[in-house]
Amino acid sequence: MNVTVIGSASAVSPEERALRDLYLEHGPALYAYVLRLLGGDTHRTEDVIQETLLRCWNKQNLADDEGMAVRPWMFRVARNLVIDAHRTRSARPPEVGGATWLTELGAEADEIERMLSSMVVHDALEELTPAHREVLHATFFADHTTQQAADALGVPQGTVKSRVYYALRSLRTALESRGLN
Repeated sequence: MNVTVIGSASAVSPEERALRDLYLEHGPALYAYVLRLLGGDTHRTEDVIQETLLRCWNKQNLADDEGMAVRPWMFRVARNLVIDAHRTRSARPPEVGGATWLTELGAEADEIERMLSSMVVHDALEELTPAHREVLHATFFADHTTQQAADALGVPQGTVKSRVYYALRSLRTALESRGLN
């Protein structure tokens, strides 16, 4: 924690001297308290302490007088500042940091790319013969083994294997003609 001396030694007003003394006396404890409240964020902690001291300055509450202790008042002001900042951040939409927008844009582009690819695959499947489409649906899309597909289609397992082989070959050719590899 850096301690900045306010003003030069020869031109220090009594209020500035009182503020400096207040900071030197209560600053370390206030710093530790606010640092704990903010989960170790030193930059925000310094901002809260500065705002707390500024409020002391504005209220002319720089010394223990009239039965009011300054330290508890400073801690309460600092705590209220932390709470207010938290409420403000919670009420606003989350800020977009560094490259998160780029990541979100990439995810959006991936979704669009996937959708377009599925449309092209769907069109390519329409070019296949009904027997080839049927065997691909029975195996790949229904996630069945060749034996399960053979039972469902009422054909021998060897026929299913043969149709899958030729269906995939035809599908590959149809996709290559559309620019998908």
